[in-house]
Amino acid sequence: IFDEHMPKANQVDRLREDIEVGPADLVAVPEGTITEAGVRGNIRVAIQYLASWLAGQGCVPIDYLMEDAATAEIARAQLWQWVRYPEGRLDDGRDIDFDRVFTWLDEELAGLGEAPGRVEEAAELLRKLIQNDDFTSFLTLPAYEMLD
Repeated sequence: IFDEHMPKANQVDRLREDIEVGPADLVAVPEGTITEAGVRGNIRVAIQYLASWLAGQGCVPIDYLMEDAATAEIARAQLWQWVRYPEGRLDDGRDIDFDRVFTWLDEELAGLGEAPGRVEEAAELLRKLIQNDDFTSFLTLPAYEMLD
């Protein structure tokens, strides 16, 4: 079913010939701000994806988007980085630290209510992935140990 968010089956007809991307663009440090909504969104996506993955699903619809391991991996990696680097500061000046992220993680988990999948386990795994001093190379690697 298509709506204003997804008017066609794909975007093949949307060519962006007005954009030129070169090698320097691919390795440039992103510019922009980090918002509380963005951090919370990363938390929700990572929890919901991991919960679905633990339940046997390879992707999950979240907010009209079909999310997969790549999206969850980006979300998890950003969370891990933001709590460790001084650049990890919200647009309103607040630091992004473990206490703040884990408070929001608990709040977002509570907000998911009866979400499908294994959300409690997923939230605990995300917490461990963020806390781990060593960056785990891929978020589902430790999740394999949690499979039935």
